[in-house]
Amino acid sequence: MAEVKNVNGYLIKKLQDGQWWLVGHDNEAVAGPFPSEASAVEVAAVFEDTPAPRRKADKKD
Repeated sequence: MAEVKNVNGYLIKKLQDGQWWLVGHDNEAVAGPFPSEASAVEVAAVFEDTPAPRRKADKKD
């Protein structure tokens, strides 16, 4: 099994399906599958999570 790489805060792993994935430190898949480790590394190098939208506070008049 290939060594897990850390790129831009994401782990690059080859999972049981034989494909490469970007996973978070919680082991949740973030992006993928990719056909090669090099492809996953390229994406991880520029990948940025989009923050969840903030909830608007209820306005009280």
